[in-house]
Amino acid sequence: MKKILSLFILSTFFGSLITIAQESSDKKPITLEDIWKNYTFSAESVRGLRSMNDGLHYTVLERTENGSALVKYNYKSGKKLSTLINPEDLKIGETTLKMNAYEFSADEKKVLIATELESIYRRSTKAYYYILDLKTKEIQKLSEGDKQMYADFSPSGEMVAFVKNNNLYYKDLKSNKEIKITTDGEYNKIINGASDWVYEEELSLSQAFAWSPDGEKIAFYKFDESDVKQWNMKMYDNLYPSDYRFKYPKAGEDNAKVSVQIYQLNERKVLDIDLGVDYEYLTSIQWSEDPNYLAVMSSNRHQNELHINLVDAEKGSSKVVHTEKSDTYIEMPFEVYFTKDKKHFVIQSESSGFRHLYLHTIDGKLKNQITSGDWPVTNLYGVDDKNGLVFYQSAETSPLDRNVYSIGLDGSNKKRLSQKDGTNSADFSKSFAYFINYHSTANTPSYITLRDAKGKEIRVLKDNEKLNSKLKEYQISPKEFFQFTTSEKVSLNAWMIKPPNFDANKKYPVLLTIYGGPGSQTVTNSWGGSNYFWHQLMAQKGYIVVSVDNRGTGARGADFKKITYKQLGKYETMDQIEAAKYFASLDYVDGSRIGVQGWSYGGYMSSLCLLKGADEFKAAIAVAPVTNWRFYDSIYTERYMQTPQENANGYDDNSPINHVDKLKGNYLLVHGMADDNVHLQNTSEMIEALVEADKQFDLFVYPNKNHGIYGGNTRFHLYTQMTNFLLEKL
Repeated sequence: MKKILSLFILSTFFGSLITIAQESSDKKPITLEDIWKNYTFSAESVRGLRSMNDGLHYTVLERTENGSALVKYNYKSGKKLSTLINPEDLKIGETTLKMNAYEFSADEKKVLIATELESIYRRSTKAYYYILDLKTKEIQKLSEGDKQMYADFSPSGEMVAFVKNNNLYYKDLKSNKEIKITTDGEYNKIINGASDWVYEEELSLSQAFAWSPDGEKIAFYKFDESDVKQWNMKMYDNLYPSDYRFKYPKAGEDNAKVSVQIYQLNERKVLDIDLGVDYEYLTSIQWSEDPNYLAVMSSNRHQNELHINLVDAEKGSSKVVHTEKSDTYIEMPFEVYFTKDKKHFVIQSESSGFRHLYLHTIDGKLKNQITSGDWPVTNLYGVDDKNGLVFYQSAETSPLDRNVYSIGLDGSNKKRLSQKDGTNSADFSKSFAYFINYHSTANTPSYITLRDAKGKEIRVLKDNEKLNSKLKEYQISPKEFFQFTTSEKVSLNAWMIKPPNFDANKKYPVLLTIYGGPGSQTVTNSWGGSNYFWHQLMAQKGYIVVSVDNRGTGARGADFKKITYKQLGKYETMDQIEAAKYFASLDYVDGSRIGVQGWSYGGYMSSLCLLKGADEFKAAIAVAPVTNWRFYDSIYTERYMQTPQENANGYDDNSPINHVDKLKGNYLLVHGMADDNVHLQNTSEMIEALVEADKQFDLFVYPNKNHGIYGGNTRFHLYTQMTNFLLEKL
């Protein structure tokens, strides 16, 4: 009887294996063409939605046969109510303007339309702007001549401020007069009303001016870049390449001299501001609800002391209403949210060890802490003054997850509004009556719903059922989360994708995908998009793909994140080398075949792993890597490292170019030759160091491509290069 039973179990076991093998063989393999040419796995989303003032309706741009249309919808029902702008409304002569972007006036009677939109850097753009009267359909051009930047209605809707050729202007729409506020703007010297490169990249500042609530003043930045050294890039766009030059302050070098000024429209004069404190950076500005007061956030060069300066907009004098200090650094930008009662403001601070919300009176006194706990607030969506509620996102349930919450300004009545575990984000209507909930997990694409302010689902906007059905046709292995503990007793979060038909009795190579920079995360319970499918492709080719969040990454508190202060690369690399050792110890891993791949900070990390962990890693791909922090910009680098003059060892000890003699494995360097962010200099200096050390390596560069290395066939080509390198070298 026992023998018969054993045979039954054995036959059932092998029968199951045959069934699984047949099911797997019926599945399609993922190809690079699927990912980067055909976009087979593109997920649906809800983009370009703009809440109207009543918070009950929204608008979206929709394509038609003749061009773009601006359409009005009802939040609750989802019904299309009207078309506010038809393509024929945008016809000037024989030309129909293409609506790239738009902005309503405060009364929603006019629309500012951007056409021929042109990207400059990560956030900056320029365009030709037009103003359309929705009632009369009269359309007028904002300004003649060159393209403009950041056109913005005044609160009354009767004026539009904008930047052109580094000067700040405004146009009176009633008189049709264009007033030039500043006259000293000059490329690579003086910028008025727009940001310089480093403020845009590291402080998320692009439009550098703001109307006062009453529309009688414009506060604006002035950048004097005279002493900032230029960076130049060759653009191979003609018989003789052009030379693109822009100001870029590297670590320890001169920054632009920055001031904030206030233009008073009635008197047509510029008011200088006296902050009364020393500063290196003016990290952000924010008008209070009282048009007589402007908040200017100022920081020292180390970015470990920040002042909120409340400026009298009539006199130019100011007082410090809050000072934030840190033994390490303060995360930037540091923003202030003023309540409509004109009596309070809300800030986010890590002073407790985790980022939380605090309510202060307008004179700076702490009224109460709004949120608390051993978890961080990860986004502040806004304050509903009418109901005394704050809406925010946090990692309260897990560092891997994000949820949306509401809470009273006094810290009471906290309510979780997102219902599903995973990653949730929100886009609220202006009245906070509704929000769009974007939800995904590591193994399911976005599920997008409309919810009310209490979290109740109103309707499903996008369920991505078409993509979910398509995924069933392909060889998809689930992303699995786990933790492991290093030899230093540090617990690290990680994920793993195993090959289809994984067999624990076999030995598999491992590909570690990495980023690792301050406050970042790769180990989150969220949809990974195109990279997710490349990782699936590598898994189906027989690799175990993994990722680990090292010390220095986010959502686990200030101590975990800021341990890397003044020595970027040290603890991060130690943790990733420990990860390689951990994976090598697993019975189903071939410890002699562990590789690592990363981009930008991840390229810096993959380089260090291959060099400092030469005995653990067989191959590495570094795309657009930093190879010496001396080459990177001032604001980012010095926030975490101070200056090279103050911390030379911190810069040198963990620069990959100083460890090339340790190279044993296979190394692929990739860079865009027009990278304005992480300059090609990083790869050039790395090449020279490798050559001098007589180390062989692989190299590929992309002319005229920036930090993202995309456009045309570029991404397909790049991922083909990386895939082939790994198949051959790992």
